[in-house]
Amino acid sequence: MNSSSAASREDGRRARGDLTRGAVLAEAIQVASEQGLADMSIGQLASAAGLSKSGVATLFGSKEALQLAVIDHAREVFVSAVITPCRDVPSGGERLRAVALSWLRYSQNRVFRGGCFFLAAATEFDSQPGPVRDRIAECLREWDDYLVSCAKAAVSSGQLRRDADPQQLGFELFALFAAVNTRALLYGDEAVYAQAEESLRRILAG
Repeated sequence: MNSSSAASREDGRRARGDLTRGAVLAEAIQVASEQGLADMSIGQLASAAGLSKSGVATLFGSKEALQLAVIDHAREVFVSAVITPCRDVPSGGERLRAVALSWLRYSQNRVFRGGCFFLAAATEFDSQPGPVRDRIAECLREWDDYLVSCAKAAVSSGQLRRDADPQQLGFELFALFAAVNTRALLYGDEAVYAQAEESLRRILAG
């Protein structure tokens, strides 16, 4: 076997491994959103993906490594669903509103079957120090900072009142999203999305 053939086979194995890993993670983020990261097992995911338990274990190595990979994949899905569609919207108040509405659609359309992955994960791990909690906090802080940066741009452009506090606006939006997620899931209340849009209008009133 020449080196070119060996390299080609190695590339093929790596590509198949990446596809398998992606399929496992796609299922894992949905399972975790409904049942929690802590209760998610390698055996459960192997069964759902039609793989052997040892095959999935080889892909991730440990339960914690799997949890971290699931969080990272969930972040990619969140960015694609909520932030990316708004990147062509002009910065300022228009983008802030677009991003907030995008989050509401993400929640209402159940991009994650169990509601917002990160709000669920935060509730599960907020009092459990360690790498998993740190990664969840990092992702939520990134989202929080993005909301604040959008609010700052809206204030600077004059689309929101000059005395508006971007940090406070970010806090109010974050709190609104958490309330929407809880009511929609716990109460089965779809009317909460219309109520949220009205709250959003008031929060972002210029």
